[in-house]
Amino acid sequence: MKLNELTAHEIRDLLKKNKVSSEEVTSEVLKQIEQEDGKIRAFVTLHAEEALIQAREIDRKRKGSQSMPPLAGIPIAVKDNICTKGIKTTCSSKILDNFVPPYNAAAVEKILASGMVIIGKTNMDEFAMGSSTETSFFGVTHNPWNIEMIPGGSSGGSAASIAGNETILSIGSDTGGSIRQPASMCGVVGLKPTYGRVSRFGLIAFASSLDQIGPLTKDVTDSALLMNAISGYDPRDSTSVDEPVKDYKSGLTVGIKGLIVGIPEEYFISGMDSEVESAVRKAIDLLEKLGIGIEKISLPHTEYAIAAYYVIATAEASSNLARYDGVKYGYRCGGDNKLSLMEMYEKTRTEGFGEEVKRRIMLGTYTLSAGYYDAYYLKAQRVRTLIKQDFEKVFEKCDCIISPTSPTAAFRIGEKIDDPLQMYLSDIFTIPANMAGIPAISIPCGLTGENLPIGLQIMGRAFDEETILRIAFAYEQSTNVVFHKNANL
Repeated sequence: MKLNELTAHEIRDLLKKNKVSSEEVTSEVLKQIEQEDGKIRAFVTLHAEEALIQAREIDRKRKGSQSMPPLAGIPIAVKDNICTKGIKTTCSSKILDNFVPPYNAAAVEKILASGMVIIGKTNMDEFAMGSSTETSFFGVTHNPWNIEMIPGGSSGGSAASIAGNETILSIGSDTGGSIRQPASMCGVVGLKPTYGRVSRFGLIAFASSLDQIGPLTKDVTDSALLMNAISGYDPRDSTSVDEPVKDYKSGLTVGIKGLIVGIPEEYFISGMDSEVESAVRKAIDLLEKLGIGIEKISLPHTEYAIAAYYVIATAEASSNLARYDGVKYGYRCGGDNKLSLMEMYEKTRTEGFGEEVKRRIMLGTYTLSAGYYDAYYLKAQRVRTLIKQDFEKVFEKCDCIISPTSPTAAFRIGEKIDDPLQMYLSDIFTIPANMAGIPAISIPCGLTGENLPIGLQIMGRAFDEETILRIAFAYEQSTNVVFHKNANL
């Protein structure tokens, strides 16, 4: 077995026994990137030399009998909208093509404090606005299972880097499904934590009330370990919640007998791929055999989630992206110095932003404009409250909720790029968790006839990541399927 194909916890055990070195693991990962990333294009920036230096330093400390954190010396990739000091951070946009942050995001600080080795920045939909990683200024990322297919988005590079064994761990961001949907389509594990569980300090904002950083990993144990490392209160993030963080790793083996799972009727809809529905229902049957109670439930306001989301998210994007004006940092249009200030703004933003980003800025500006704020934005926020109340009511009798992650498996590159409404429907099952601020995880639960992964989504109460990880772990152990080693490379 190649080192780059192992999980983080398998490598951790080898490192502890001095059977391998961090430098060897990092070298193996970088070798895989060199061989395969020309096809996958998961990375936009590599940090190869610095990663090897960091790995050697971890090895030196380990030989000196220093006590090391659990994930010390293990390579990790970082989504390109999470600030890394001294490493280019572009949001996969022309407008930030030359931006190098002077500071680290809080999650990156924790990663470095844990001794993980940052190997590079992963590709994404521009400013995290997309579900296929096709809107990146740097080109399309391909799914390792079939390079003609999309990897999902917006954290498509992070998911593809795991599925292609180009890293051991990865982190992404999730605004409406951007961790879970690519995890589903790439056959890996992706977890969106509760809003406020992981600091957003240093995460370049798309929609501030929805964005959340989380892990993409090869299995559930790795997800728990990475959550242990990046979770916790941060006073620099005004939305960070000072809630105790449990040891997610030790909670995996508590058991699931007696837990009650809700199955929402609104998540099994006409138009959903029959292979997806079949795989998810088989997973539910297996969990029932493992001792979980199954209860049919209703989340009646689900049908309004996408409409409300695309009002709220675009409105917040319009506000957040106003700072990219070509004055202090980022791209600035060239040419005639006689341009007025307003002309410079207009030309810079026209040239610097891609079509999808411009579409969302215009939608958001419209919904916030005089005369439309109450009709759109305020109404969407009221719908959001109703969606949140739907979940709260269900969680009075259920410990978690299970659904498909996405209505389809990965689709072909270019298939939906010219049809924004069809693209937006890819997130129909993931958006409600962001609207409610609750944690949700996607784990592999099967393959289509075309050998493409299918994802199972588990949603839980706010700040109860422990329970969804326990259920995900129990399912994973009972199936014994290791998807990340089966990609068609």
